[in-house]
Amino acid sequence: MNRRELLAMTGAVAVTGAGPSSSAAPAPRESRDGALPRRIAFGSCANQDKPQPIWDAVLASEPDLFIFLGDNIYGDTRDPQVLQAKYAQLAGKPGFKRLRDRVPVLATWDDHDFGENDAGADYPLKEESRRIFCDFWGEPADSPRRQRDGIYHSVEYGSSAARLQILLPDLRFNRTPIRKRDFDRSTYRDWSKRLEREGREVPGPYEREPDAGASMLGERQWQWLEGELGKPANLRILASSLQVVADFPGWEAWINYAQDHQRLIETLRRQRASGLLCVSGDTHYAEFSRLDVNVPYPLWDFTSSGLTETWPVTPPNARRQSVVLREANFGLLQIDWQGPRTTLAVEVRDVSGKTRLAQQLTLADLQPSNAGSDFP
Repeated sequence: MNRRELLAMTGAVAVTGAGPSSSAAPAPRESRDGALPRRIAFGSCANQDKPQPIWDAVLASEPDLFIFLGDNIYGDTRDPQVLQAKYAQLAGKPGFKRLRDRVPVLATWDDHDFGENDAGADYPLKEESRRIFCDFWGEPADSPRRQRDGIYHSVEYGSSAARLQILLPDLRFNRTPIRKRDFDRSTYRDWSKRLEREGREVPGPYEREPDAGASMLGERQWQWLEGELGKPANLRILASSLQVVADFPGWEAWINYAQDHQRLIETLRRQRASGLLCVSGDTHYAEFSRLDVNVPYPLWDFTSSGLTETWPVTPPNARRQSVVLREANFGLLQIDWQGPRTTLAVEVRDVSGKTRLAQQLTLADLQPSNAGSDFP
C-alpha cells in the first residue's frame, strides 16, 4: 500500500490555509483495520523563525507517517495570539506544507510549543495552549485530547495478525516542578564553561527528584498509559517528547522523575507489554540509548533532535550506544513486517538525507526472555 492510500485510510487532508484555525489534517483514526506503516519518520525542535530545508530529505525518505515529538514551534509566550502566529509561521513553511499534503502526521508537544521553556502544570495558559494545539493539528471537536487532563493519545494500525501501537504521552500538562541543582545561575555557568573547555561532558542544571509524589504524567494519565500497555500489540512505539532511557543528562528527562521512570519499567513487566521501543526529542542532538538492567527486555530510546536546532556540547549519558550527532537531523524507523521474523532498522539522517546513525533490531529482541513473539 502506498503513502497516498495510507493517507486516505487515515482520513488525513492537506493544510489549506496558513493559520492554526485553517483546515488542518485530522490525526490518523484509531483503527485496528488501518494500513500498517512500514516507514515512520520522526523529529523534534523546529524553530519557525529559521529556514527548514530538512523537509526535502524527510520527503525523499518516503515515510508512510511522520511523528512530531515536540517543540514543533518555539512559542515561549503567555499571549495566545503570539502562539497562534507562530503556528501560522510553521504552516506557511513550504517544506512543512508539502509534508502535510503527502504524509499523515501525529504530534505531541514539549515545553516550547506548550508555552514556555521547561514549563509544567503551573503554566497559566495551558488550557488555551491545548486548544490552539488541537486546532492546529486537526483534532475533532469531540477528541479526547481536548477533554482529558492533557493531550496524551494513542493510535493503532493493523489487525490481530500484525498490530502497531503508537503512544504519545503528555509530559507537560500535569508535571510537578522540576528540581534544580543547588547553586546559582552564575556558579553553574562558570562550572559548565570549565567542563566545556576541558572537553568533558557538561550536565544540565537539573537533578533527580526524590519526592515519591512528583510526576510528569499525573495519576489519571498513568491509569490511561497502564491500560494502553495492557492492550495487544506486536510493536509499540512510545513517542516521548523527553528522553526515556538517558541516564542523568542534567536536562529534562524521564530519569529526573524516579517514580515515573520506575513505574514505566514495572508497567511493561506487569502488563507483559512486549515489543516496545522509544523515540524521543528535545535535546538538540541525536543519539541512541539502551537500558539493559532491571527491564524485561532491552529498552531502546532513539533520540532525534532537532529539525533546525543544535546543541554545542555533550551531556552525560551512561546508556549511550552511539556517537552524538550535533547537526540538524530526523529519525526514520523502517519496519519489515514478517510475523515473528519482523526486523526494524532505525536511522538518523542529516539535512542531505545521509544516514549518520543506524541500528538494526528484530522484534524478537524486544520480547521478555521467557516469552515468545505475540504473532500467531
